Amino acid sequence: MSEEAPVVFVVDDEKLVRRALERLIRTAGFDVRAFASAQDFLREERPDAPGCLVLDVRLPDLSGMDLQQELIRSGDELPIVFVTGHGDIPMTVRAMKAGAVEFLTKPFRDQDLLGAIEQGIRTHRTARQHRRELLALRRCYESLTAREREVFPLVTSGLLNKQIAERLGTSEKTVKVHRGQVMHKMQAASLADLVRMGEKLGITSPETGSRTKVQ
Repeated sequence: MSEEAPVVFVVDDEKLVRRALERLIRTAGFDVRAFASAQDFLREERPDAPGCLVLDVRLPDLSGMDLQQELIRSGDELPIVFVTGHGDIPMTVRAMKAGAVEFLTKPFRDQDLLGAIEQGIRTHRTARQHRRELLALRRCYESLTAREREVFPLVTSGLLNKQIAERLGTSEKTVKVHRGQVMHKMQAASLADLVRMGEKLGITSPETGSRTKVQ
């Protein structure tokens, strides 16, 4: 099943500016949804598709910067391109440090905006793919039995079946079976593949005590 076409969201309280942005972005071939306020945008049920948010900084009630923080708090990865007629360096730095794709000061070149939108959509598409892969890994991991979950980190730490058997107080033959089941259920093609999966899942190695943060 192919991924839905990307959607660009525009939030600007100035009607003429909002319509001009809609026309420009639609001319570039994107689906566009425009809103006069951050609250209207937050009430919108968004499609499950890659996208980008073109956001004015100064908005009534909830500002663009406040909306950015709200999206961050909710774990929303939608990339933001800020546009403003009243920007300054501290504001720009704050927005970029919080993950904004670009901070454009009006008037800006059409191509600069469209280029930033394309970059944002690429970023969002990649993030969505990574999230799907991680969810698939978690589903595979959840299919493991309690004993197989014990064996998993011991295998990825490089221990031999005999060493794992000694540690778990079982037979080498039993460990071999569990190891095979872990590889099968995780759909790992090799030990190196399983190690990478463990790192993505943040599984602690009992040998090193290290833990890789899940992204």
